Formats: sequence, structure tokens, C-alpha cells
Amino acid sequence: MTYKESFLRFMVDCGVLTFGEFTLKSGRKAPYFINAGNYHSGAQLMELGRYYAACIAEHNIPVETVFGPAYKGIPLAAAAAVALADKYQKDVNFCFDRKEVKDHGEGGMFVGKKLTDGEKVVIIEDVMTSGKAMAEVYPKLKSAADVDITGMVITVDRMERALEGEKSAVQAVYEKYGVPVYSIVNMEDIIQGIRDEVIPGKEHLEAMLAYREQYGVKA
Repeated sequence: MTYKESFLRFMVDCGVLTFGEFTLKSGRKAPYFINAGNYHSGAQLMELGRYYAACIAEHNIPVETVFGPAYKGIPLAAAAAVALADKYQKDVNFCFDRKEVKDHGEGGMFVGKKLTDGEKVVIIEDVMTSGKAMAEVYPKLKSAADVDITGMVITVDRMERALEGEKSAVQAVYEKYGVPVYSIVNMEDIIQGIRDEVIPGKEHLEAMLAYREQYGVKA
């Protein structure tokens, strides 16, 4: 199996990717749901790190520091940094932010690597729904130093139009910030995974295709 196919099976096994009928926060009724909150063990986190690292390696994303936005991104970025060192012998720095600036001890907004001008930073996140995370993180990073944000890596790109406009959150982020967003898998991969019987869900394939037709964007 490719690492994408392996990741699809991993999501299903972890109860993160499920099929049925779900009402999303947007009000849309979707035939599939991704609940990243179901990742909760050390073994799962280790595997997640390997998939992030594989995505970075596949796309040859220049990286000197991985950044994990508080709070969900922190363990993900740490796991990705460990996997890059372990599997690809690429020792990168690690950094994350605080929700509130600390005014004692070492102080400041960031923990880990002190960012410097020109440093190549990759942001690690779980999923992207609206692009809100980038809107919060981008000015924080740029206020710390004139870093070169070479990419953001997420687990799944739903390839779905935002409530307003014709672009997906991934496309809108690239247009606004010039930061490419890479996903381990996207909705097309999920559909193909069902077709190829990598994962179960044949009975939901028609609904998946209809949802993609109704709300999807072009890759």
C-alpha cells in the first residue's frame, strides 16, 4: 500500500474516519465525518508523526523548523519532528506558541526554537475547516521574525467550498497568504480508497460522489 492508502486504513481503524449521515457545523449533511479527537494513544501519535513526515518528504517541502499551533498542533508537530529525525535522518527544530503571553520565567509567546529571519517553517495542523488557524498563526509567526513559511501540512483536505465563495479553505489560504497547504489525503483519495476496497464503505460511495459533486472544488 502507498502511505496514503495506509493512512486511510489507519483513520478507519482509529475511528477517526466514519461513514453515515452527519450534520456538519456548516449545516451541510455529509456522508462522512472526521473526528481527530479519537487519536489518543502513544502508538497512534507515533504513526501520525510518520504520515506527516512522509507527506513533507513526498513534496520535498523545505523545512528547518516545524511549528505546532496551540493546542492541537503541539503534539502533532512534536511527532512529525521525531519522525523526520528517525525515518529520514532530518533533524529539524520544533516550536509552538502559547495561547497567552508568559510574562515571567523565559517569557514570551513561543516555546522551543527561537525563530529567526529567513528560517524555513512548516506549520503542522490536524484538519482545516475555515482557515481560521492560519489567520491566527501567520501574524504571530511574522511578528516573531521574518520567517519563510514554506507550507502547512494537514491530515485531510475535504476539497469543499466554503460557505461563501467558490474556493475551499485550502485554496483561500494559499490565495491570501501565499502558503501552500499539503494534505496527507484528500476527499478524492477517500473515494478512491472505497473504490479500491482499501477501506470499507462501498454502500456510501454514491453519497460520497453526490456530496463531492454538490460541494466540491477542483483540485
